[in-house]
Amino acid sequence: MAPTADLAVIGGSGLYALLDGTAHELDTPYGPPSDAVTIAEVAGRRVAFLPRHGRDHRYPPHLIPYRANLWALRSLGVRQVLAPCAVGGLRPELGPGTFVVPDQLIDRTSGRAQTYYDRGAVHVPFADPYCPRGRRALLTAAAARDVTAVDGGTVVVVEGPRFSTRAESHWFASIGGTVVNMTGHPEAVLARELALCYSSIALITDLDAGVRAGESVTQDEVFRVFAANTDRLRDVLLDALAGLPATQDCACGRALDGISLPFALP
Repeated sequence: MAPTADLAVIGGSGLYALLDGTAHELDTPYGPPSDAVTIAEVAGRRVAFLPRHGRDHRYPPHLIPYRANLWALRSLGVRQVLAPCAVGGLRPELGPGTFVVPDQLIDRTSGRAQTYYDRGAVHVPFADPYCPRGRRALLTAAAARDVTAVDGGTVVVVEGPRFSTRAESHWFASIGGTVVNMTGHPEAVLARELALCYSSIALITDLDAGVRAGESVTQDEVFRVFAANTDRLRDVLLDALAGLPATQDCACGRALDGISLPFALP
């Protein structure tokens, strides 16, 4: 019998395991996903967990098989996705350990496959990249756990794997960026192209290079701060999964209405 799930979490750096369940090796028209997908029950609902970089962090941000990851989740029956991630802060008042539930995104990546629709006229609305119901579930779960989470903010997604220069950090802040990250795109738009609800919770692990004079970002700092906050993040995610609506009746699920697709979705 084929595995199924209603909800999914795509885990970022430092969150390589979330659920104790059964691991499933999957394949897609875009190759295999980052790793086996673990399926377990949370609050009576079946949830799939996929480590974005692989459990051994084998995929750097620019080589993650994003299309395979989202396709694999939809093929399981998933329609709602929560996507925690590590980010750098672009505002001095939002220091390491701060959680942000973003509502906007600026794409500064290059060279990544960022669509399933390489033929035909398929123009998917993306004005609001994140599902409002998923965002609400994350904010409610954070508040119930006494975890302060900033409601709204703009994620600037860069190509990586290098960190930003000071000039780039200043520029990202000047154009309205709240945090900077390397994996939020094309993940968010691919979810929308599959009519999935997609919401993110971002953990600030550092202040980006241009925020404070003389400071810069290190990989060790990012991993250390993420590890120190993993338990809080796990609690919020599990509570948010339990609080997600049982039905997908938001605009995300209607993103493809009226569009003629060049192939059938799983």
